[in-house]
Amino acid sequence: MTRKYFGTDGIRGKVGESCINPQFVTKLGWAAGRVLANAGTNKVLIGKDTRISGYMLESALEAGLSAAGINIGLLGPMPTPAIAYLTKTFRAEAGIVISASHNPYYDNGIKFFAADGTKLDDDIELAIEAMMDREMECVASDKLGKATRINDAAGRYIEFCKGTFPSELSLHGMKIVVDCAHGATYHIAPNVLRELGADVIEIGAQPNGLNINDKVGATSMDAIVERVKQEQADMGFALDGDGDRIMLVDHKGNVIDGDQIVYIIARDALKSGRLNGGVVGTLMSNLGLEVGLSKLGIQFERSAVGDRYVMELLQRKGWHIGGESSGHVINLNATSTGDGIIAGLQVLTAMIRSEMSLYELSKGMDKYPQTLINVRFEAGSAPLEQQSVKDAVAEAEAALGETGRVLLRKSGTEPLIRVMVESQSAQDCDKWANHIADVVKNPA
Repeated sequence: MTRKYFGTDGIRGKVGESCINPQFVTKLGWAAGRVLANAGTNKVLIGKDTRISGYMLESALEAGLSAAGINIGLLGPMPTPAIAYLTKTFRAEAGIVISASHNPYYDNGIKFFAADGTKLDDDIELAIEAMMDREMECVASDKLGKATRINDAAGRYIEFCKGTFPSELSLHGMKIVVDCAHGATYHIAPNVLRELGADVIEIGAQPNGLNINDKVGATSMDAIVERVKQEQADMGFALDGDGDRIMLVDHKGNVIDGDQIVYIIARDALKSGRLNGGVVGTLMSNLGLEVGLSKLGIQFERSAVGDRYVMELLQRKGWHIGGESSGHVINLNATSTGDGIIAGLQVLTAMIRSEMSLYELSKGMDKYPQTLINVRFEAGSAPLEQQSVKDAVAEAEAALGETGRVLLRKSGTEPLIRVMVESQSAQDCDKWANHIADVVKNPA
């Protein structure tokens, strides 16, 4: 069935437009409540990031769920992975996250977790969409859902994060800069690291509803790079607005991305005998990750772009570790979804066990130069089907051989073709990416 509302990561858009308005979200809460009630439960948790629109959308969801007879637990501002964890521990039927992740404050979104802390199955999302087409009805007054605030949610999640860090280890003596993107981790990540013994310097930890992801966080690394160097810190943690992705900074100011984080975690798991199977990346994962893992004898497979697809392939293979270069990192040994704080703790574990700095650990994987060009195309055209484009790709692949990679991908949100070329030579990347992009622009 064709989806009307749900994308690969819930429903997202500009506040006041599209689906992100009080009327739609109230109906969405009711529709989700009706579907979930039919599954035999009457309890759902709601959490949010720090956007000003979160208050409005939380109230709308609460009204819709209550009208469907569902009880609601309000978590307040919490990281997305925390909501996944708490949904499972509270034995709720679902968890609802109000967040647009790394987007600006004027965007927002709604996504769901199932009772086991994983994303909802497609058939449940489709059932919710089908229910949206029905007229909204309210249960009898004595059947209305009740809302309660869960005051100890942050403390519960902090203890969970700390529990994923080996009890025999400590962060005592380590200086860590933490950038919370003025988002949902502002009251979580610094406390986790402090309680494990680290000297913590906070930035991006003063949310005001409008400054989420504004020149801070995992998608804007300049501020934390400068602060790590200024403080002469051992490393830096940069989380995004909802805390499900992380980028790191070593003591020299180098940015360590999701591919490198996955490599470090997988290598540590291999050394300690905890690696189960191989590693999953995406079509956009750097070729250097694949080569680096191969040298360690670790299998590697690529999924479609999106942490949802990484998770699906991990579950299908029975593997545990995967992620994206953007900083979504999944380790099913520790938690049920991508979690920036826990991924960072796993890297810290590897640093302490190996007695190596983050700079030294990251040198095990050599990132290949990469050139990415976005080419706009006219609606209705199909440039990827043009023979001239296919010929240009084949020519580039033949020239690069096993030392490079070509990927053409259509954007899911804009009329763009993303042309990506990786090679051991930056010059070859630029040459072939520009050549293919020119053919995509003028395929005749």
